[in-house]
Amino acid sequence: MSDPNERMGPGTYLTPEEAKEFHKLFVVSFLIFTAVAAVAHFLVWNWRPWL
Repeated sequence: MSDPNERMGPGTYLTPEEAKEFHKLFVVSFLIFTAVAAVAHFLVWNWRPWL
């Protein structure tokens, strides 16, 4: 285990490398979710337009 002084800030248990890896995974999963939601909205709009 690494030195506790290498931790990012108060209340976190991630090293800077772990935080970067988590952030990358979070951003990729958010973009995938957003793309799926956009496609779903487009398909529903084609099926039954609103507004």
